[in-house]
Amino acid sequence: MLGKVVFVGAGPGDPELITVKGKKYIEMADVIIYAGSLVNPELLKWARGDAEIYNSASLTLEEIVDIMVRRAREGKLVVRLKSGDPSIYGALLEEMWALDVAGIPYEVVPGITAAVAAASVLPIELTVPKLAQTVIITRASLRVPMLGSIRDYAGFVKLGATMVIYTGIHIIDRVVRELREGGLDDSTPVIVVYKATWPDQKVIRGNLGNIVSKVREAKIYKDSVIIVGLAADPDLVENTVRSSVYDPSHTHSYRPWRVEVHD
Repeated sequence: MLGKVVFVGAGPGDPELITVKGKKYIEMADVIIYAGSLVNPELLKWARGDAEIYNSASLTLEEIVDIMVRRAREGKLVVRLKSGDPSIYGALLEEMWALDVAGIPYEVVPGITAAVAAASVLPIELTVPKLAQTVIITRASLRVPMLGSIRDYAGFVKLGATMVIYTGIHIIDRVVRELREGGLDDSTPVIVVYKATWPDQKVIRGNLGNIVSKVREAKIYKDSVIIVGLAADPDLVENTVRSSVYDPSHTHSYRPWRVEVHD
């Protein structure tokens, strides 16, 4: 009987932030392939004692696919444990394509991505009523070609978008330069969150003018997200107009206008 592969989002770091469904699959798995450079190994405590466990940090795509295909053809349940959510910078497509070619069934179980985890530990809301209604998730890169750049998206931050930048902390000076070239000034709020939800997480608050020096002083070079925009300024958010949904003067299908009757 043919087995299958399940791509499971491991979440941002805290083992308790994996989904119930993801945890169940870890408990049932015959084979687990996890991204050891990013996934908290504490999640493996739920694996069966006889499960085969592979750290994919040093493996190539071809080696990973070979393990998944061979074991699934043996009728085994293979869990591919990816950091955060598999659909956000999870290198998911190329593995799914390879399984399609091999005729191996698969399933995707979502997880909590770093942008959401970072917002939760601050805590802030990435979308703020009347202030920021759009979230842009993007990444910075020196070597990987990209269609569009941080510079191109900076203008949307001026219009109220919140930008969350992955894989940019090691080139924070370049990220800041591109944001400036895109039209943002040095007063633009910026927050850096290192290893959100891990025991050693760090939070650095600043603005476009001082965030580079603050990050270098903290000696942070990896595993961080950079949040840019008005939503990253708690003082500004505190004075923002309240949400219309829960405003007593705002009506909707679940709360129509109340008619007061006076004797």
